Amino acid sequence: MEIQFLGTGAGIPAKHRNVSGIALNLVAEINEVWLFDVGEGSQQQILRTNIRPRKIKKIFLTHLHGDHLFGLPGLLSSRSFQNGEDAPSDLDIYAPKGAKEFVETALRISQTKLNYKLRFHEIQVDEPVLKMKEFTVTALPLEHGITCYGFRIEETAHEGELQVEKLRALNVPSGPIYGKLKRGETVELEDGRVIDGKDFIGSAKAGRIVAIMGDTRKTKNAEILAKNADILIHEATHEAGQEKLARRHFHSTTSEAAEVALNAQAKKLLLTHLSARFMIRDHAKLVSQAKKIFPNSIVVKDFDIVEIPFEK
Repeated sequence: MEIQFLGTGAGIPAKHRNVSGIALNLVAEINEVWLFDVGEGSQQQILRTNIRPRKIKKIFLTHLHGDHLFGLPGLLSSRSFQNGEDAPSDLDIYAPKGAKEFVETALRISQTKLNYKLRFHEIQVDEPVLKMKEFTVTALPLEHGITCYGFRIEETAHEGELQVEKLRALNVPSGPIYGKLKRGETVELEDGRVIDGKDFIGSAKAGRIVAIMGDTRKTKNAEILAKNADILIHEATHEAGQEKLARRHFHSTTSEAAEVALNAQAKKLLLTHLSARFMIRDHAKLVSQAKKIFPNSIVVKDFDIVEIPFEK
């Protein structure tokens, strides 16, 4: 599991930073890539990565401001032309009310025909946005002056693995017996020995948690979504000391994002959605502001990749 940033800027594209787009790479887990927001130019950003558009199976939109949305019709259209006549798989879009109308209007007026199905899911907060065997996605509203959500992506715990080497050391023959032991059953061997499968299953691995916030003022709901998260991705449109300005424009500062991470007991904070006035040379200043409150903070750049390992 890893995160790659397609765009880390706020409002408008800049030469050094595109507008919002995040890819959650789950190819190793479920052979899928999920996108969170699709700002203008996202498909061109994808061309500069190793992401295969055909692997993009789900798109989540935090809100419908243009810097998070305007790249969507182009991406959907281009996806129809991948690999010639071999049609890509259907695609699910999870978004606030209005996304379906926006996409369908853009495709209709441009007379764009897709060779795959789009399924739209309007976000609800009283039930999971998505629940599957491997992952559960939930959402809560944030404070942005427009309907806007944050997401919590929670991986299901991994069962402990069968300790094959221990079994081999005891000369336990491989085959169907191993399957029974993996299920925790007790088996009797031909030589009369009784083996309890529970004694040969390693510890379970806790699932990983990623919290991705849309644009927002500092809010309690962000802390709820990020509780004990391995990764918290939070906007930092403004720098510390500009809290009044940030609140007026429904955004957050570096220090406010750090306070959310601290209160949520997250493990790592990734700061994104930076104002266009900040240059790369400003990153050291911005991250130092956050680190005063939450030491494990990083300011991300376009194309940065952050791996999310299992907790040791």
